[in-house]
Amino acid sequence: MKKLLLIIPLLVFIFLMKGCKKDDKLPDPVSDAEGNSYQTVRIGDQVWMAENLRSTRLNDGTDIPLAGSPGTWAELAAPAYCWYNNDEPSYKNIYGALYNGYTVSSGKICPTGWHIPDKEEWINLGNSLGDSLKAGGSMKESGTEHWLSPNKGADNSSGFTAMPAGLRYFEGTFAAITNSACFWSSTENSDGDQWYAGLFYTDSSLTLNHRNKKHGFSIRCIKD
Repeated sequence: MKKLLLIIPLLVFIFLMKGCKKDDKLPDPVSDAEGNSYQTVRIGDQVWMAENLRSTRLNDGTDIPLAGSPGTWAELAAPAYCWYNNDEPSYKNIYGALYNGYTVSSGKICPTGWHIPDKEEWINLGNSLGDSLKAGGSMKESGTEHWLSPNKGADNSSGFTAMPAGLRYFEGTFAAITNSACFWSSTENSDGDQWYAGLFYTDSSLTLNHRNKKHGFSIRCIKD
C-alpha cells in the first residue's frame, strides 16, 4: 500500500511533465513551393512564419515573373516579385523577396495550409502582444545589425523577428532598407488598395495603412 501511494504521485508528475513538454513544443518549420524552409513561431493562438517569404513560385508551381527594371515593375498589373535593388545575393536570404499586391490577390503565394493574413489577423497579433503602440518592439529583430539605430523598443520577445526589408514604390524605385518592414495583408479597401502592416526603426508601434497593389512589400504567411 505504501509503495502504491508513492507510485501514484510519481505517475501523475510524469504525466504532467509530458503534457507541458508537448504544449511547449515549437511549431514545425514550413516549406514553400520551391523547397525553401522557414522557421515558425506561435504567438497567442496564431502560428506565423518567423522569416520573410522568398519563393519565386506560387503554390501550384507557377513561376512568378521577376520584374527587375523600373518600367516593367510599374507597368505590371499581375503577380511579380523582385529582390531589393535587384541584388539577389545580398538580400534574398536575410530579407526575402518584395512582392506586389497582385501576387497577394492570386491567393496562391503561401504554402498549402497557410495564407496571407488579413487586416484583422494583423490587429489580433498586435492585441496579443499588448497593444499596437508596443507590439512592433516585440516583433522587430533586436539590435542594430540589420535595423537602423535606435530601433526603438526592439526586443523580439514574440520571436516574430521582423527584418527591415524596405519596399519598392509603384514606379519601381527602392527605399527604406534597414528603416522599415512592410508586410502585405489580404484585405483590400473600397478603392482597391491593399492594407499592409508596418514597423519602423524610430518607434515601437505596429501600424496599419494601405497602398496600391503596384507597391512591393514583404510577405509573412500565417497558418490556416
